[in-house]
Amino acid sequence: MKILGIGNAIVDVLCKVDDKFLEKNFLTKSTMKLIDESEFKILLSSLKIEETISGGSVANTIVGLSQLGNDVGFIGKVNDDNLGQKYEDGLKQENVKYLYNKKKEPIPTGTCLILITPDSERTMCTFLGTAGKVSANDIDSKIVKSSEITFLEGYLWDEGEPKKAFDKAILNSNKIAMSLSDLFCVERHKKYFLELVENKLDITFANEQEILSLIDSHSFYDVVTFSKELKKNIIITRGEKGSVAINENEVIEYPAKENLTITDLTGAGDLFAAGYLHGYLNKMPINDCLRQGTELSSKVIQKIGARI
Repeated sequence: MKILGIGNAIVDVLCKVDDKFLEKNFLTKSTMKLIDESEFKILLSSLKIEETISGGSVANTIVGLSQLGNDVGFIGKVNDDNLGQKYEDGLKQENVKYLYNKKKEPIPTGTCLILITPDSERTMCTFLGTAGKVSANDIDSKIVKSSEITFLEGYLWDEGEPKKAFDKAILNSNKIAMSLSDLFCVERHKKYFLELVENKLDITFANEQEILSLIDSHSFYDVVTFSKELKKNIIITRGEKGSVAINENEVIEYPAKENLTITDLTGAGDLFAAGYLHGYLNKMPINDCLRQGTELSSKVIQKIGARI
């Protein structure tokens, strides 16, 4: 297997809203907020569902890699309920090996309400459900060892059992890539994430906001300096400014595509990671890896949802 993804198994529920809906519900645009099941139901009660997808950040990346012809698998915790079955079926339809044996759990399968505003930004309200209860027992060491790369997400990390699952995956991995996921994630777990980036990860994906927060800086020059000193593979997306890969002393920039009709930014970072990792797995030069990432993310933002 080329890449094993380990992440939150979340059923994405996509809805269009206006800015007033966000204000009325005290939601910060373009961020992810954790909510409970009752909050989820209240928010959804006044909305029209556009689409439901087997989502979660890492799962989106893994599906993108599968669509590019890579041999991939995914571990994520769902309940043996209706949404859990839909989740598993959705990944299998995309030729992703689903490597978690679901069972009856006291908590339902996780769901994420993705609210898309007219400016195409997405604001996420996530009820983690059983996805947030992943433990070391859910991670099969043999499966991790059989994969060339393990791909993790910052969203998954939390104190207690999820951290033990994370640590077990890292301990048994051949190579580790991870997305920092979200600014709030970085701010909540900064000390641990910094230790991961500096000492454990081979490839780190972040957007500009996330990496600046991680190193407590407002200067992108500081990001470049920090990344060069690490001598790791740091990949940063910068919106309209394009993307940057910093690999040891090499800094490679790639421009963003212009004149796109942007519909929904859901999954832009996830699909960028898919394209980049596809290039990396196929031993392409870094510039071509960035190009692959840009191509995929450019396609996905011109449609609703995180699937090409």
